Amino acid sequence: MLKVTLIQTNLVWEDIDKNLARLNDKIDSVNEITDLIVLPEMFTTGFTMNPKEFSEEPLGKGFKWMLEKAKAKNCAIVGSIAVNDNGLYYNRLYWVNSNGTYYKYDKKHLFSMGNEPNHYTAGSEKLIIEYKGWKICPLICYDLRFPAWSRNAVNNTYDLLIYVANWPAARRYPWKQLLIARAIENQSYVVGVNRVGEDVNNFNHTGDSLAIDAKGEIIASLEPSEECIETVILSKKNLSEFRSVFPVLNDADKFSLDY
Repeated sequence: MLKVTLIQTNLVWEDIDKNLARLNDKIDSVNEITDLIVLPEMFTTGFTMNPKEFSEEPLGKGFKWMLEKAKAKNCAIVGSIAVNDNGLYYNRLYWVNSNGTYYKYDKKHLFSMGNEPNHYTAGSEKLIIEYKGWKICPLICYDLRFPAWSRNAVNNTYDLLIYVANWPAARRYPWKQLLIARAIENQSYVVGVNRVGEDVNNFNHTGDSLAIDAKGEIIASLEPSEECIETVILSKKNLSEFRSVFPVLNDADKFSLDY
C-alpha cells in the first residue's frame, strides 16, 4: 500500500514566505501517517512569469523547506518551484525524501499560450523514482496534454503518474478527462493536484484534484474551489492483479521520441 496526501490550496501571488507559512500549517495539520505529500505547481509563487525576481537558486529556500517538512513528517514531498540554474530558469519539480535524498524534473512542455517558453527553459528528460516498492513518474501541468511524453512501457515503467498543476478553471473539463485518460491508457494510478483561487491575472482555479485507479475510476475527488487535504491509499496488489488479467500494454504501438 502507498498512502498519498493531496494538498489542494490557494497560493499567494509571488510571495514565497507567505506560501511556505501557509503550507507549513497545512502539512502540520496532517495527523495521519502518510508516505507522500503532493503540492501544486510553483507552490512558492503561483504560475509566475517573473522568474528573474522570484526564482530561487538550485536547492534554495523552497527546497530546504521541503527537506525540513519531509524529515518532520517522515515522508516524501513533491511539488515544483521556479529555479535559476546557472542563468537559465526552469519550472523545476523536486521530489524530496525524508532521509535527504532528492530528485528533480524540469517541465518538458512549456505553456506557450501563457508565454512560459519566453521565460523558462524546457527540460528534456523524464524522471522515474523508485520509492517503497513503487515506480513513480512525476510530471507538471501542461505535460498532461501530451500522451506520448506520459506513455508507460510494456514492462510498466511506472505504477503511479503524478501531475502537479496551476490549471485554470476555464479548462477544468479537459483537466479531469485527461487525467482519467492517462490512467486508462497507461494502466497506472494517476494523482493530479491543482491549486485553487484567483491569481493576479484574474485566472480562477477550481482545483478538481483527483486520484484515479488504473481502470480510470475516481477514488478521490477533492471539493472544487475549496482548500482541502485528502489522503488516499493505493494498492500495488490490486494494480498488479489488474495488469495481469488485462495486459493491454502488450499490444501497444512501438515508438520512440525524437527531440
